[in-house]
Amino acid sequence: MKFKVYTIFPELFPGFLGYSLTGKALAEGIWSFEAVNIRDYALDRHASVDDTPCGGGAGMVMRADVLGRALAANHKGGALLAMSPKGRPLTQQKVHELSKEDEIGVVCGRFEGIDERVLEAYDIEEISIGDYVLTGGEQAAQVMFDAIIRLLPGVLGNALSAESESFENGLLEYPQYTRPVEWQGRRVPEVLLGGHHRKIADWRKEQALRITAERRPDLLKKYLDSKRV
Repeated sequence: MKFKVYTIFPELFPGFLGYSLTGKALAEGIWSFEAVNIRDYALDRHASVDDTPCGGGAGMVMRADVLGRALAANHKGGALLAMSPKGRPLTQQKVHELSKEDEIGVVCGRFEGIDERVLEAYDIEEISIGDYVLTGGEQAAQVMFDAIIRLLPGVLGNALSAESESFENGLLEYPQYTRPVEWQGRRVPEVLLGGHHRKIADWRKEQALRITAERRPDLLKKYLDSKRV
């Protein structure tokens, strides 16, 4: 898997992805990245990449001619995305789809956004990691990369751990416990100590349903609707 990142801050990569499991996978060549500096494709001596929005308004907009030159010189195929708060929400299903790609190009916007014409010309899919606004797309891109990398073969030590995580089966994950069995007067639930695998599985399912109902009723509704089909 290769990530090609279009950014005005290439020094931000790989960032936290250079540590822990993702960092180890990077060192082992399971994934790689290339940071393309959009300013290298600017058309003036000031290396300008943005301009005022047509029609007026606050902020600046990333120019189509500059970003277009960067994409023309570097994009050779694969998925092409842009991190944007107005994009489609990033879901675990989408992460699974992206994990099957050989190369993913990601435009990290800044300022008020990207000129719509370059998004149209290169058929760039906009992706959002949540209903909030960040100062730039670099942080969002790294979050998305982390979600993708951990699904690549050889990254997680125990493949079964990914199967029981939140969103994998449509529900939030059940509570987790470890030793000591008692801590500050609180005990690990007895069902987890008995070694009865069927009872443990039933308890975990009940807890997953309870937590999802409390915290994400929208997910629970989607889960229950899928079971009725």
